[in-house]
Amino acid sequence: MVDTVVQTLIGLPPVLVLTLVFVLPALESSTLLGLVVPGETAILIGGLVAHGGALPLWAVVAAGAAGACRGDQAGYALGRRYGPDVLARAPRVLRRRLDIARARRLVARRGAWAVLIGRWVAVLRAVVPLIAGTGGMRWPVFLRANLAGGLVWATAVALRVWRIRRRAAQR
Repeated sequence: MVDTVVQTLIGLPPVLVLTLVFVLPALESSTLLGLVVPGETAILIGGLVAHGGALPLWAVVAAGAAGACRGDQAGYALGRRYGPDVLARAPRVLRRRLDIARARRLVARRGAWAVLIGRWVAVLRAVVPLIAGTGGMRWPVFLRANLAGGLVWATAVALRVWRIRRRAAQR
C-alpha cells in the first residue's frame, strides 16, 4: 500500500506539487492552518516527487522556503495590526492546541532566535510570527530570522525524504 501511495504522489503533475509546496507552508502561519495540516507535509511530498525525478530538488526548496517566509510575513503583519485579538478569535479547537504562553516566553526571551527555533516545532511555527508581530519585534529583525529559518527548514525537510529514498534505492 505504501508503494501505491508513493507512486501516486510521484505521478502528480509537477506544477500541482510546487503549488502545494508553496501554498501549504504559506497558509500554515498566516491562517493557523498549520495546526491542522503542517506545511512540512507538502515539502515532504515535494522532496519525494523530486527524488522520483519529476522536479528538481532546488525548485522544491525554493517553493517551500518562499511559501514559508511569505506566510510568516503575513502572520507577523496580522499580529502587528490586530495584536492579541488575532489569537483570541481563533476557533476554540485551534486555541486548545496553541501554547500561546510558551510561544510568548520564547519570543520575549530569544527574540530573532525564537523565529528560527519556532520554525522547527509545528505549533510554534504557526503562532510565533503572530506573537512576534504582537510583541513588537522589529520587522527587519523578524525578516532576517524568517528568511534564514525558512530556507534552512525547507532545505532540511526536502532533503530528509530525498536521503531516505536514496538509501532505500541503494539497498
